[in-house]
Amino acid sequence: MPVDTKAKLPSDAGTPVADPTFYHSIVGALQHLTLTRPDLTYTVQQACLHMHDPKDVHWTFVKRILHYGVTYPHTRRSTSGFCVFLGDSLVSWSSKCQPVASRSSAEVEYRGVANIAAE
Repeated sequence: MPVDTKAKLPSDAGTPVADPTFYHSIVGALQHLTLTRPDLTYTVQQACLHMHDPKDVHWTFVKRILHYGVTYPHTRRSTSGFCVFLGDSLVSWSSKCQPVASRSSAEVEYRGVANIAAE
């Protein structure tokens, strides 16, 4: 899938972060999270573009991702996600909380496949 390699955040704005290793650790964890949350992929990729020299504006951006993008529901509902490709092109994707709590993992998978088929 093509990736936008142009940074949307300025590279030279702000002051360097106090602990770049902590920035690297948090952004690395967010990269791992994108395996199950494809909706976060673009924003995390933008944060990764500044791994070589993170500034305070980049850290603020990462905190915004953590605040708005990574929410853990207090319900027992599962999160389903899918990507639909036509050849190499992404046609549709979704990541959302299922509307009801399921009683088993098999039921969760069944609901997920039904949502994909409906799409």
